[in-house]
Amino acid sequence: MVGIVSYGGYIPIYRLSRDTIGAVWGKSLGRGERAVANADEDSITMAVEAVVDCLAGIDRKTVDGLYFASTTPPYKDKQSASIIRAAADLREDASTMDFGNSLRACTNAFTAAANAIKAGEAHRIVVVASECRLPAPNSEFEPIYGDGAAAFLLGDSDVAASIEGSYTLSSEFMDIWRKENDLYGWAWEDRFIKDEGFEKILPQAVNGLMQKHKLTAKDFAKAAFYAPDGRSHATIARKIGLDAKTQVQQPLFDSVGDTGCAFAAMTLVAALEEAKPGDRLLFASYGDGADAYALRVTDQIAKIKNRRGIKRHLASKMDLSSYGAYLQMRNVIEGQPGFRPPRRSPVTAVWRDRKMFYAMYGQKCKSCGHIQFPRQRLCMYCQAKDNFEEIRLSDKKGKLFTYSIDERAREIILPLVRGVIDLEGGGRYYSSLTDRDPEKIDVGIDMEFTFRMVFDGIREGSGFRNYMWKARPVRC
Repeated sequence: MVGIVSYGGYIPIYRLSRDTIGAVWGKSLGRGERAVANADEDSITMAVEAVVDCLAGIDRKTVDGLYFASTTPPYKDKQSASIIRAAADLREDASTMDFGNSLRACTNAFTAAANAIKAGEAHRIVVVASECRLPAPNSEFEPIYGDGAAAFLLGDSDVAASIEGSYTLSSEFMDIWRKENDLYGWAWEDRFIKDEGFEKILPQAVNGLMQKHKLTAKDFAKAAFYAPDGRSHATIARKIGLDAKTQVQQPLFDSVGDTGCAFAAMTLVAALEEAKPGDRLLFASYGDGADAYALRVTDQIAKIKNRRGIKRHLASKMDLSSYGAYLQMRNVIEGQPGFRPPRRSPVTAVWRDRKMFYAMYGQKCKSCGHIQFPRQRLCMYCQAKDNFEEIRLSDKKGKLFTYSIDERAREIILPLVRGVIDLEGGGRYYSSLTDRDPEKIDVGIDMEFTFRMVFDGIREGSGFRNYMWKARPVRC
C-alpha cells in the first residue's frame, strides 16, 4: 500500500495586511493578510523547514529520494532539490529531482514519487512544494500572493493516508505565464481564465476521478484543492458537488494567501491535522491541466505527532507594518549603492565545508566529550588532535548566552542582531538572529535553528546564494 507516511508544513513568520498594501495605493483590497517570506528566505529555505517538520521523529537515513516542486526556484541552471537534501541531511545516494514550470508541479512530483515507490525503485520519497512568488507592485496579484511550503513523506509501509486512486488531465490553456526574462507574471483577462480555466478544468479532473473509481462527492470527508481566491474556491466546490460547510477544508486566503503550487498541498496538510481514521480526502491541484487524488486515512494518522504543520505556524506570526520593509525584503526597489565593497564567497570553501554549512555538523571530542563548532583539528578543551566524531547540531535547541544589536550594520532589515547560543548537550554557536523582535531579545531565552540565506548572490556572495543555519527564538 502506497501513501502518505508523514507530513509537514511551513508558513513564514511575517504577515502583511491587505489594509497596509491598500493604504499605499489608495484603495480597498479587502480583508485579511498574506504571509511574506523574510529577506533571508526563498523557496529553498522554506522547503527545508517543511521537510524537517515532516521528518520529525523519523530516521532520515530511511528516505530514498527528495522531489522539489516550485515555480520560483532560485536557480534556472542548478538543482534546488540537491541543496534541500543536503540541508535536511538525507543520504547522498537519495534521488533528487526538481519539478517546475506549472502550478501543478506539486502533484506532478507527488505522482512521480508514488509511481517510483509502486515500481519498487524506492521505499520512501519526500515530496516538498514551496513558493515565494513575486507580484508586481499595485497589481491584482500583490494582495493575493502568499509564501509557504508543505512536505509529504510517501512510502509503502506505515501509511497514514493511502492513495486509493488518481486522475490526470493535461491542457495547453494559457492563463498565467512568466517568460524567460520576466520578473513578474502575466495573466489573461480574469473572467476568461476562470470560466475556461480552473473553474472548468479542475472540476473535470475531479469528476474523472470519481467516475474512474466509482465515487461520489458525498464519499469525501474533506477536500483540499487549488483556487486563486475564495470566490473561485467556492464555485469549484459547488461544481464538484461538495458541501462548503462540512466537506471543504478551510482555504488559507485570508491568513496566508495564494501560495501557488504549494497551496493545495498546504491545504491537505491542514486537512490531515484534523483527519480521523477512515476519512476519505480529495486532493487536487491545477495548472496546465489538473491532477486529482482520492486518499483514505488509516489508523497510523494518530502516530504522527509534534508537527508544527499549518495550525501551529498560523498561530505564530509577526505583523509587517511597513510596506517599505516589504519592498526591501523582496528586493524590488533600487537603493543607493553602499560605500563598502560587496562581500564575496569562495565556492571552494563552501564545498570543502559543505557538511558544516548545509547540514550544520560540528564535532564531538572522543577524548573529553566536548562538542565544538566550527570543526577544527585540535580540541580546545583537552588538545586531543584529529580525534572527533561528527555530530549534527541543526536539530538541537539552546539558550541565548549573550547578544549585540547594531543599528548601522550592513543588513536589509535593521537592526542586525547577533548572538552566542549555548547548545543543549554542549557546544556554542555564533549566529545572526532571524525572525526576531529586538524588543523581546534577552539573555537566557530559548533558541532554535533555521536554514537561511546569508548572501543573496545579487548584491553579495560572488553571484551564488550562500546558505547556512541561523538562530531564532523558538517559534512555536
